[in-house]
Amino acid sequence: MKRTLWLGAILLAAAQPVSASNTLIAAQAPVAVAKSPMTVMPDREWNKMGARPGRNSESWTIDGDGLNEVTFYGGIEADRTLFREVNKRGTPLPRFSSTMLLTDLPALLEASYRIALNTPVMTINTVVPTIFLGQKAVQFTYTYSRVDEEVRRRGDAVAAIIGGKLFMITFDAPDVFYYQRDVAAYRAIVAKAAIAR
Repeated sequence: MKRTLWLGAILLAAAQPVSASNTLIAAQAPVAVAKSPMTVMPDREWNKMGARPGRNSESWTIDGDGLNEVTFYGGIEADRTLFREVNKRGTPLPRFSSTMLLTDLPALLEASYRIALNTPVMTINTVVPTIFLGQKAVQFTYTYSRVDEEVRRRGDAVAAIIGGKLFMITFDAPDVFYYQRDVAAYRAIVAKAAIAR
């Protein structure tokens, strides 16, 4: 009898759905991102990934990790990295500095990707001035491939330094299908991004 009850309890526990670490982000509703004063209003539903790439960052996806990913970096302070350290002694990540020029930010992202994502093949394709969060900013595009896969990825980013802190939104997706399909949804997020003052 006890054995049957014990077995029943195990089967019941196994039948319960495992709670997903992702959170659904509703369309057309403002949401604060990356533990920061930055807010965005997506034009479609996204899934907020449970794991954060770094201290003041978060990632969203439509179809899954690595397929179409928007990452928000909110208020990265001076002497902080964009990502968690992978190998601090052997290959430390570059650190943001509040004295950086806007044109230094693409190189910061590139150097960070090369280490954190193990991406030896990365190219910054375009860099242009823009306005983001009501401030002078830089918009840039890039391509890269990871060592363990043959997929070429494309990315878009926009970044500004506000009050000595870095605010940036990036979009990465495979070049073949997802980039073309979802880059407009990323650009809609950037267009409606705001910062509380």
